[in-house]
Amino acid sequence: MSAAGRADTHTGISVVQSRFKRLDAERVSRHDTNLSSENVDEYRRLTGSFEVPPSLLAVAPGKPLFMISTPAPATPPDLTGATKAATVDVVIPVYNEERALRGCVEVLKSYLGEQFPFEWTITIVDNASTDATLAIADELAETTDQVRVLHLDEKGRGRALRTAWQWSDADVVAYMDVDLSTGLDALLPLVAPLVNGHSDVSIGSRLASGARTVRGPKRELISRCYNAIIRLSHGATFSDAQCGFKAARTDVIRPLLDHIKDDNWFFDTELLLLAEHNGLRVHEVPVDWVEDIDTRVKIGSTALEDIRGLIRVARAKAGGTARVADLPRRPEPKPSHPDAVVSRRDTGLVWQLLSFGAIGVLSTAVTLLLYALFRSAMDPLTANLLALVITTMVNTEANRRFTFLGSRGSSSRVHLQGLIVFGLYYAFTSSALLVLHSAVAGPSRLLELVVLLGASVLGTAGRFVLLRGWVFNQGKGNT
Repeated sequence: MSAAGRADTHTGISVVQSRFKRLDAERVSRHDTNLSSENVDEYRRLTGSFEVPPSLLAVAPGKPLFMISTPAPATPPDLTGATKAATVDVVIPVYNEERALRGCVEVLKSYLGEQFPFEWTITIVDNASTDATLAIADELAETTDQVRVLHLDEKGRGRALRTAWQWSDADVVAYMDVDLSTGLDALLPLVAPLVNGHSDVSIGSRLASGARTVRGPKRELISRCYNAIIRLSHGATFSDAQCGFKAARTDVIRPLLDHIKDDNWFFDTELLLLAEHNGLRVHEVPVDWVEDIDTRVKIGSTALEDIRGLIRVARAKAGGTARVADLPRRPEPKPSHPDAVVSRRDTGLVWQLLSFGAIGVLSTAVTLLLYALFRSAMDPLTANLLALVITTMVNTEANRRFTFLGSRGSSSRVHLQGLIVFGLYYAFTSSALLVLHSAVAGPSRLLELVVLLGASVLGTAGRFVLLRGWVFNQGKGNT
């Protein structure tokens, strides 16, 4: 069937169906993404059942484990005893990739057919290509089982992934870049934790321990700086937001897709930030990654879009709009042993004082150093502001990780109250400088530093009281 054979006049999306068991094509064209249980059963009968090896998924011998179909219940799925086969849909977004597409699909199809233990499909998503990419994709879908094609009239990797994942019939959806920069031996470790319900989202990482990468110094520097900014500004725990190698449980990803605003390269980062903010478990796989310099990424404009995206997501967190109400929720961890003596996660006052004091001493020293550097080129208030902005991000994140261990993950309340505490601290230290300049005409830089040091010590004590009793109050849940 040609790409022109069926088109959606409202969205500009045309669908090419392969001979893969004649999946419910009419359902796709109607945008009906939620299969009924009867349709799911019919789909399973058409495609056949595939038993997942118990050794792979660490279940008891004699108890085969299967993946249930979406949508899943409100809690992580109990897959033991289920009778469904796990299905995985691997999405390949492409734009003007006539050179790389055919080889990518042939290599991927060979790997999936020979080494992948789950049922699989390959979905090629064409982003308004102007070369022969769509024709090649159409040919692959017509001549190759288990290959499908979607065509979009608009560009954007995020738009491609959102469309394909919303329409997918599979239990697990994944994507990879067409250049196959990521080694395919990481695909099974990427998918397996999703199949057995241990994790919700799975990502390949070029920066995790054990990863091996071959790329130029410019891209290496940009990647590390960008991911460091994410960790400092959002408290993220994942190490690599932009590796083009990700997967997710379909029942989890669909509610998130409606809250992801970006249609381009920031889509990946926004997905992960929302996932962590909503308490989903993100699994990381260290990958082997070799850079293909034939890329469509424009580094400069993409970096600016990413910074704007980080600010937008931070505002969404602060405003409470980043919460996704209908996501499956994981229960709190419980001991498996019936007689376990459970440790407390929170920390006492002595540890908090020691940890906060150590972090505060380092932060104050860095603040004074930055102030001295900035003061030669700007007025006292501006120099103080810049120094505090830089050190406060690091200071707050360090206290969240090491001092107030019993506090919950980031929320709109934590972000908003953290900004208020920062404003009070800046106002107090800046007031000390203003009082100095009003009392002493032309004070020396050394005197400024002494006054700023004293104000910082008092302000730090106030910050501790507010952080402990208000921002990271362990007796309160997040909202």
